[in-house]
Amino acid sequence: MTSYLFVHQNFPGQFPHITSALADRGHTVVAIGEAKRLKQRAKPHPRIQLFGYAEPAGSSKETHHYLQGLEGHVRRGQAVFRLAQALIKKGFKPDVVVAHPGWGEALFLKDAFPHARHIQYLEFFYGAVGADVGFDPEFPTSVDLNCKVRIKNATQLLSFEYADAGIAPTQWQKSRYPADWQQRITCLHDGINTATVRPTDDASFTVKTTEGSTPLRLTGADEVLTYVARNLEPYRGFHTFMRAVPALLEKHSAAQLIIVGGDGVSYGRAPSDNLTYREHYLREWGSNVDRSRVHFVGKLSYADYLSVLQISSLHIYLTYPFVLSWSMLEAMSAGCAVLGSATAPVQEVITEGRNGFLTDFFDSAALAQRASDLLANRKELASVRQAARQTVIEHYDLHRLCLPRMLELLRH
Repeated sequence: MTSYLFVHQNFPGQFPHITSALADRGHTVVAIGEAKRLKQRAKPHPRIQLFGYAEPAGSSKETHHYLQGLEGHVRRGQAVFRLAQALIKKGFKPDVVVAHPGWGEALFLKDAFPHARHIQYLEFFYGAVGADVGFDPEFPTSVDLNCKVRIKNATQLLSFEYADAGIAPTQWQKSRYPADWQQRITCLHDGINTATVRPTDDASFTVKTTEGSTPLRLTGADEVLTYVARNLEPYRGFHTFMRAVPALLEKHSAAQLIIVGGDGVSYGRAPSDNLTYREHYLREWGSNVDRSRVHFVGKLSYADYLSVLQISSLHIYLTYPFVLSWSMLEAMSAGCAVLGSATAPVQEVITEGRNGFLTDFFDSAALAQRASDLLANRKELASVRQAARQTVIEHYDLHRLCLPRMLELLRH
């Protein structure tokens, strides 16, 4: 049997399926994560041994602002290294180490475990052109920011120097990495559990309405437009979506909008007016929008989230050229008709008119019109919905494709 160490500040992160599969097969699986985050979620498998480190201090105020992120990453890497040394004293020496290098945790793992095979999950390589930075004119870049972005890759550059292999979830994300790295990188998605994330005719979702009113129960028979993001922010096209909503509601008097996501900021900058992005774009609407049909449901349990997808008449997914969300592939696996942004991560998966539809990321009027047309003809989209699910089954299925390939890649 093989000993594995997985390292991710927010464990299990991208590793829930592979760590459970290895534990099921009798391998030793140890995981390191940030202690407070480990306490916030259920243990993914009873045979996985979890070890937490305290969140390290950030950078000092005197640190050059290009280097503040890197200093924080070095501190985090040092905390993980110290925990690794403690595990060594207990007799643990992994054969394979799998880590996400984005936050510095992998910086010193080769020093701790020089004889192990090191594999890194490569999610995104930053750049001043061709991806998220400078993409959106509403949030312009600057020479200073472009220089800072170059330094932002330092953590991954230092970490992957010693890695034996890398994993990137999509071809576009792999293509962002330096050309001389790519022969060591395997394109392999985390996987979608298509047996769980599937269409069903009996799904429903109940929306809480104003106090004293009867909750609204929605099913697949209703006209339901859905939008999902971890947090409601411009990186996921929330501003374009919100600007399309008034016209869409006006065109479709029966439409109900379910918007899933929190008010934090996962990517990019926070709003400058001390409002959440949701509050900011709601202000743009004024008072002439029927808000009773717009339901901000926050972050949901996974079961409720799946129900939302399963009743969706049309699902909107917009993104900068950035990391592709699991939610888009899960929407397709659930049989949604997806209207996505014509940006590189989406276009890798969706072919216009075959397994989904594409729209300009910035054009809210075009989004409203295209969504309206698709909603008006939603009963004629069965073949597109079927093709969307088939795409996920053929290329991203967890148990048939992704997990077996991951197990093979991690074999010692």
